[in-house]
This record gives sequence, structure tokens and C-alpha cells, in this order.
Amino acid sequence: MNLQGRHLTGQVALVTGASRGIGRGIALALAEVGADVVVNYRSHAGEAEAVARQVEAHGGRALVWQADVADRTAMERMFAGAVERFGRIDIAVANAAYSIREPVIEAKWEGVLRTLEVTQFGVFHTCQFAAQRMVAQGIAPGRRSAGKIIVISSIHEEVAFANSAAYNMAKAAVNHLVRTLARELTPQRINVNVINPGWIDTPGERDHYSEESLREGAKHMPWGRLGTVEDIGQGAVYLASDAADYVTGAMLRIDGGFVARLELRGH
Repeated sequence: MNLQGRHLTGQVALVTGASRGIGRGIALALAEVGADVVVNYRSHAGEAEAVARQVEAHGGRALVWQADVADRTAMERMFAGAVERFGRIDIAVANAAYSIREPVIEAKWEGVLRTLEVTQFGVFHTCQFAAQRMVAQGIAPGRRSAGKIIVISSIHEEVAFANSAAYNMAKAAVNHLVRTLARELTPQRINVNVINPGWIDTPGERDHYSEESLREGAKHMPWGRLGTVEDIGQGAVYLASDAADYVTGAMLRIDGGFVARLELRGH
């Protein structure tokens, strides 16, 4: 299947955490190939509006919706509002996440709980509400799938990085959720897949590293650079496309060879 052109025209995508970083990259990548986009955000309203304007510049429709993915009632309202506006949801991307980096023996429970509420439970809410809607609406004429659900996880699901226990276990949990949901939704022809990004250049990384540290770290990555949000966006476009109609319960790792090498180049 050719991935060129506007092959998602007429489809509606909902992306959580879409105001910046990976979510923004995915929202814009989907818009570039024709999708209308529900731009979810929690606390960056101006950036969310900017993403919506870019979606519209690509010729798509956009709906900006503030909701904390950890708030189940707010998420239910968002899905209802998206359906009221666009009539259906064809693609749901559970991207929003949260992480506090600290060793287990020093971890404050409120940070652990918030990480799980957003990174694990928020993904569950997104996937469940999306699946319920997709089952109800069925397969649209001319399509082979009733919908595509894509979870953005992390190589933290595979590698036990120190000082990230809550985030690591949340990501491991959502990957298993993907496999479970894929099995349950196969009869309804709903594809459920997960992307494991590696070290990606996002605004959130600036919470943990200086610009100099990021530049230096990039030099030692196997591919010689950090990943970009566009790299992840293109992976999401593939999984949302007809080309991935026979792909479900799969993990797509986009990390420039980091996990395969299990080391930084030159170290």
C-alpha cells in the first residue's frame, strides 16, 4: 500500500497529549495525510491551539479539548464531544504520559501514583473509550478496519532504566494491555498496536537534561542522533493506514538501534 498522498482523508484521529513533543508530531503527521484531529492537552493551551492551526493549514478540521487523561469522567466527555463534532473516531493515539525520575527507595508516593494515573490508567481510559466507540460504529463503507488504536509506550518497557521504576512498570503494563486488547478486538477488526520510542528530542527531555547534555548524548547514539517527533509521527501514520490492516498486537520500536546495541556508541 502506497503511504504517499492524503490517504487518511475523511478519517478522524484523537491524539492525547498532542500540544507538544511526540503527541504534536503525531497529530501533524496524521493531518499531513488528510486526517481531522482532536488535539487533547492538559496544561499547554497556547501550544494546543497552535497545533490545531497547523492541522487546519494542512486542510483538516481540528478540535482542541482540554482533559487530564487520568480523569476518567473528563475523558468520557472528550470522546463524546469528539463524536458530536465529527460523527466518529477512526484513529485513537494514547500518547500522554508523566514521569518523575527518582530511585525506588526515595520515591514519594504521590509521584508514583501520578505517574501510574497518567501513564497507565490514562492509556486504559483512552483505549477503552476508543474501542467502545469503534465497536459501536463498525466498519465504514470502503474500509477494512473499524478503527486503529495506537499506544505510545517506550523502550522503558524493555530496559530497566534506573530511577524510573514507576514509569517503567506503567509502560510494561500498557504494552501488555495492547496485546490483550488486540486479542479481544480482532473479531471486530480493530487494530491495536504499540510504538516504543527510544531517546527522542522533545521539550520534556529538557526537564532532565541540559541542551549540552542532549547534544553530547546524541553523538553517542547508535544512529548518531536523537530521534525526532517526526520519526514517531511517521510510525503512527503507518499503523493508522490501510497498509497496517493485517498488523495487530504488534510493537514497533523506533529507537535508532539503541536497544539492539544496548549501549551508547563509543562507550
